[in-house]
Amino acid sequence: MFGITAYGAYIPRSRLSRAAMADANDWFDTSLRGLAKGERSVCNWDEDTITMAVEAGQDCLSLLDASSVGALYLASTTMPFLDRQNSVVVSQALNLGDHLRTMDVSASQRAATSALIAMLEAGSSDKGSAMLVASEHRRSKCGSRAEMLWGDGAAALGVGSDGVMAEYLGCETYVTDFVDHYRGEDSTLDYEWEERWVRDEGYLKSVPLAVSRLLEKAGVKAGEIAHFVLASDQAKTPPAVAEELGISAEAVVDNRIASMGVSGAAHPILMLTSVLEAAQPGDLIMLAGFGQGTDVVLFRATDQIKDRRPKTGFAGALERRRPDTNYNRFLSFNNLVERETGKRGELDKQSYLAAMYRKKDLLTGFIGGKCRECGTIQIPKENYCVNPDCGALHSQDDYPMSGLPGRVKTWTADRLTFDWNPPAYFGLVEFEGGGRLMMDFTEVEAGSIETGVAVSMHFRIRQFDNQRGFRKYFWKATPSGQ
Repeated sequence: MFGITAYGAYIPRSRLSRAAMADANDWFDTSLRGLAKGERSVCNWDEDTITMAVEAGQDCLSLLDASSVGALYLASTTMPFLDRQNSVVVSQALNLGDHLRTMDVSASQRAATSALIAMLEAGSSDKGSAMLVASEHRRSKCGSRAEMLWGDGAAALGVGSDGVMAEYLGCETYVTDFVDHYRGEDSTLDYEWEERWVRDEGYLKSVPLAVSRLLEKAGVKAGEIAHFVLASDQAKTPPAVAEELGISAEAVVDNRIASMGVSGAAHPILMLTSVLEAAQPGDLIMLAGFGQGTDVVLFRATDQIKDRRPKTGFAGALERRRPDTNYNRFLSFNNLVERETGKRGELDKQSYLAAMYRKKDLLTGFIGGKCRECGTIQIPKENYCVNPDCGALHSQDDYPMSGLPGRVKTWTADRLTFDWNPPAYFGLVEFEGGGRLMMDFTEVEAGSIETGVAVSMHFRIRQFDNQRGFRKYFWKATPSGQ
């Protein structure tokens, strides 16, 4: 048996009220008021496609042995780097080692479903498992329909033959150069076509064709489908497609537009994780991805579907939220306005690539050291053990620390130091079992930081080097329980 063995999800905590967005823009377009229901997920200033992918991947690895992962695919249309393999950054932040295949899959809203099909059709990797991470952080024009309906998010799937929770039954792909939207090489924002035309000529023709082919090939009737995932920011389109096919209305999976928005290429996989939490053994699950055609994949839930649950999962990620009504902050975080940052914000942030490479185990993998002689844990890893009663030379074994809880020993809130979301919080963190490090804190709510507060580690953007188009990543501490 071969299929899905693990899953994970991540949705940024910040949820921006759509009413606040409409309040800021309906003076120009009154139709936005009709979309002003619920909220959308919003990346913090130090989050992007890579950082969300790491979060989703970590959640997936709570069910999957990292040493078994032989391939990592990253699917997105919003990769931070055009000529640097983004999936390698994700793999090293997840400490998956250096003996695996990595690949970036992009350029279509069905990038994630296409990558999943490639993994499923290839079969088990040499080391036993493969991981797909789909992540999306899309920018849109101010006051647009897309701005109201989109959201940020990421999801991960493990694929293999050990511990299968959803058996792979088959797939089908229909391709056609149907351009519902596009983004050229010199653009940062999508150009979209008329909504009704996209529905009638796109979804209602492409998806039924691909689904019908798969149902015939698999010998399955449309009425037998228990869960039908079709990502779309058009709320009425998935039910219309299902009706055309004869799939029951109850099988159509809610795209959660009201509670988070549609997360682009990542959304089919993110909605699939919500199905994996709710499905019963024997349920048939159909996943569709739309974009220049349609991908369709069919699964059957196994008896293990109830026993394998990630640490957070979709429900946990959706529940972990912080309401926000500050539309201007959203514009600033997405670089949609030119913000005055002051002189301290103008400092050169040049990236010294040689030094970054030498320190990659610490900067990306958050690897410390554990002394073989006395067991002392320290970060950074150094030549000498920091224990004054030991001091052994070259006695440090690699010790991953990204998953370790910590506690705040000292902290500062500084409004003189530049930060995209002032004040800048930083301080000394002591890790469970040993090791201390001065760190930045992120997503701190007023009053949530005190000495002794528990914190968890999160891979985030440290600085933007805007002069050279580079961004630096490192780990930050976040108060636990937020």
